[in-house]
Amino acid sequence: MFTGLIEEIGEIKSIVKGSKSARITVKAEKVMCGLELGDSISTNGVCLTVTEFNKNSFSVDVMAETMRCSNLGNLKTGSQINLERALRACDRLGGHIMSGHIDGIGTISDLSIEDNATWVSVETSKDILKYIVHKGSIAIDGISLTVAYVNEKIFKVSIIPHTKDETTLVTKKIGDKVNLETDMMAKYVEKLFLYRNAPIEKKSISKSFLEENGF
Repeated sequence: MFTGLIEEIGEIKSIVKGSKSARITVKAEKVMCGLELGDSISTNGVCLTVTEFNKNSFSVDVMAETMRCSNLGNLKTGSQINLERALRACDRLGGHIMSGHIDGIGTISDLSIEDNATWVSVETSKDILKYIVHKGSIAIDGISLTVAYVNEKIFKVSIIPHTKDETTLVTKKIGDKVNLETDMMAKYVEKLFLYRNAPIEKKSISKSFLEENGF
């Protein structure tokens, strides 16, 4: 689990692509502290498992499904990415609970300045927008943000100077793809309601039914 508070901006050291998968090596400093094989690191919001590391870099294996559902396939050597180590039970929860399981991809549609804030507009599908609510939480490339506006086509967030300086978000250009993870609570509630409203199959009691159950 993660909080969406980015610890540092890493740099892609190398990418070795398979037919549909990839092995990515990331140059980093802060997240290397205490790192062990098998640890989870949020990489642009995607939960990935460390399979190899040295003093200043770690490697992860990215399967085909992750490549399809995220923007990791657009990364190149030298690309900058947001990094966060997994949440410890003793840590402060400053952002919001995130799984690192990406719901889909959005597209940056507008960037504008208002005093000390940067407004970022993101277009995405209705399948994702239905889980996004005004003043709710959204993760963009692993960054925990508050939804400041949403309609049937886009949503907007307003970035403070600290987030601007400590993440990659405002380095994006219009048309760039970003990873999106919505608040998981909405998805659980939706699933529960689907089961609650599903028709109950009624079985009639017959002679064969009674015989099958020992009567």
